[in-house]
Amino acid sequence: MKVARSLSELERVSRAVAVGSFDGVHLGHRRVLRAALDAGMRSTVVTFYPHPRTVLGNRVELLTTLERRLELLEDAGVEETLVVEFGLELAEWEPEAFAERLLRPLGAEVVVAGENFRFGRARRGDLGLLSELGFDARVVPLVEGVSSTRIRQFLGAGQIEPAARMLGRPPELDGVVVSGDARGGTLGFPTANLLVDPELVVPEYGIYAGQARGHRAAISIGVNPHYGGSERRIEAFLLDFEGDLYGTRLIVELWQRLRDERAFTSEDELVAQIADDVERTRRARPPILHSKGGNL
Repeated sequence: MKVARSLSELERVSRAVAVGSFDGVHLGHRRVLRAALDAGMRSTVVTFYPHPRTVLGNRVELLTTLERRLELLEDAGVEETLVVEFGLELAEWEPEAFAERLLRPLGAEVVVAGENFRFGRARRGDLGLLSELGFDARVVPLVEGVSSTRIRQFLGAGQIEPAARMLGRPPELDGVVVSGDARGGTLGFPTANLLVDPELVVPEYGIYAGQARGHRAAISIGVNPHYGGSERRIEAFLLDFEGDLYGTRLIVELWQRLRDERAFTSEDELVAQIADDVERTRRARPPILHSKGGNL
């Protein structure tokens, strides 16, 4: 998939354009992408970075980094993506200006978006306006009950399975492996200490089962209360893995929440609990996913 940061990087050809933030590329987003792919011309996504709501002063815990969003769009079959830098100037564009300065020069003939899509100053523009301006604007029905907001809420409560069903895939932690306290190695369970973007949503503190790099992974999210910690840590023990991950990007899938984090009466009790967590991780299975009509 070609990724462009400006209109000048893309030739003007007939395009079917899907417009939106696409944070998480969940089942509702995939339905929009499918409509663009089915239009029979070059499929193109117009997406925004930073998230428009953050530029307008609202805190948004993102489901994916921009890098991961682009990877998921490519996996969905999108041919080209234009990443538009969203700033206060763009937020002040009237909807007609958005259409004529961005969509028209791109060669957009078909424009698809979810039925709740709004754009331009004061969110005044919609697909009806694009139709009046001569675009073949196609409204894509929402996938009932699926939204980025609900997924964030489920993850915040540690509810992995319903979040996965809305995403159409297991939730993920995406970050870079950095040095930690190295306590896991001394206990016999060396962990990768994951540094994630502060804008990303992180599930409720606790112990999770999942996978990373093709290996089952027992994941700890929290402050390590047994050692009196106060700083959030995300640590993954990759089962049956040998190697040095420092400085590398690591994507960790979350499959199941195993338990709350807690302090123990002794280090032996802690080691026994970690061993039990590892065995439960060996038996864990990915969440059961249901398409709800939104899968590609």
